[in-house]
Amino acid sequence: MSAVQGVCVSFEAIASGGTPESSAVRRRSIDPDETTDFELLSAHVAGDRDAFGILFRRHYSRLWQLALRTCRTPEDAADSLQDALLSAHRNAATFRGDAEVRSWLHRIVVNACLDRMRRNKSRPATSLSDESVAEPAMERDDIAQREVKMVVAAALFTLPPDQRAALVAIDMEGYTVAEAAQLLGVAEGTIKSRCARGRKRLEQELEFLRNPGNRT
Repeated sequence: MSAVQGVCVSFEAIASGGTPESSAVRRRSIDPDETTDFELLSAHVAGDRDAFGILFRRHYSRLWQLALRTCRTPEDAADSLQDALLSAHRNAATFRGDAEVRSWLHRIVVNACLDRMRRNKSRPATSLSDESVAEPAMERDDIAQREVKMVVAAALFTLPPDQRAALVAIDMEGYTVAEAAQLLGVAEGTIKSRCARGRKRLEQELEFLRNPGNRT
């Protein structure tokens, strides 16, 4: 079973409460296209057993990409997303509505990733590629582009987790400094400082890419 499949299986167990529900007590069906995130979360808190599943599926792709960018391995990303899912499911009633539900979910996922990375701090780094697996033939330009992405990804993982989380939020997810500060629970000045230190370190790590000969 893949990491993604594991998250989905865990999700189904959590969202369903682990037991089937009879049609007699099942709540009115929700229209996913007409219901807002806040309405779905509120319905979940009120006891609707479909609402959280709809909400999670709506944001799953972005949350999964966020976990992948923050964690070192797909396995850690899957475990972190599962932890975040369980936390959001159990603590939905604590949502105060002072931010978008999407931002609330983002913060829970980032925190779950950071918690897991702290626990796995001493774990040795793994290779970003498996040389034993044959790769499909690609045009040289495509290969070069992919190689650059892998190098940048590897450099990103040399950063401390707090700097990486700040850069992912600002430079990859497109949040403002104020939004990132709220997401990560720190002051705006802290976000700016972490981003500045992280970018400086990335510039040092990726200095060799300034030579055009290293990109072809």
